[in-house]
Amino acid sequence: MIQEKFDLHGKTAIVTGGSGLLGAEFCRTLAEAGANVVVADIAEDAAQKTAQALAESGYGAASFGLDVTRKESAEAMVAETLRLFGSLDILVNSAALDPKFDADAVAKGITPGAFEDYPLADWQAALNVNLTGMFLVTQACVAPMIEQGKRGSIINICSTYGLNGPDQRIYLKDGKRLAYKPVYYTTTKAGVLGFTKYLAAYYAETEIRVNALTPGGVYNDHDENFTRNYSAKTIMGRMAHKDEMNGALLYLASDASSYMTGSNLVVDGGWTAW
Repeated sequence: MIQEKFDLHGKTAIVTGGSGLLGAEFCRTLAEAGANVVVADIAEDAAQKTAQALAESGYGAASFGLDVTRKESAEAMVAETLRLFGSLDILVNSAALDPKFDADAVAKGITPGAFEDYPLADWQAALNVNLTGMFLVTQACVAPMIEQGKRGSIINICSTYGLNGPDQRIYLKDGKRLAYKPVYYTTTKAGVLGFTKYLAAYYAETEIRVNALTPGGVYNDHDENFTRNYSAKTIMGRMAHKDEMNGALLYLASDASSYMTGSNLVVDGGWTAW
């Protein structure tokens, strides 16, 4: 039965950034498929709420206040996961800094994200979370996967801006510049793809699979002007709903994708197709 390929009963998943817009969706999707889920997020209270909601729905869930930039935090998370659930089979690297449109900054005459004067500290902080954090968490999580027979699925969340440079024109309104998508976002998300391909190749001849999932823009109460500008660039003419990445995520996490590694699954409404 094809449904059996998607069944995650008996497996345990960690989702970093697990209380975020997509992270929380991923946690529920994995839980509904049968997995025990650890909701890991630096926002510890939000992670607890997400895990509690899953537990109240009858799913196996726990939370962990994770700082992806600290090796000891990642290692403690893995130890707690193994203590609670006995295995670690799936890792979803969803934690990342993602700049949001700041209306207050615009009102003050500040244009966020301009490359020419982008702060070095902000650049370094983004590299630390988006790339080094993914490195540290994955390094901690592969150890039990190796011990469990060199099996597991690692899913790294990328972005269409890791494939293409941002079209900064969508941040214009009536000819006025409201913001820029900052340089670190494309740089780090492109790095996620390189990291994915490296690990997939590194774990050749094992059953540890490493893939990327690249969402397009997901609607999250965006400004009407931005939503219109963004939607005009997609074949489907709209932004994604927050639940429209869940099928792809489950596919990559489960045995349904057992012959897939080193790949990038793009779910972007056609953004990158033209």
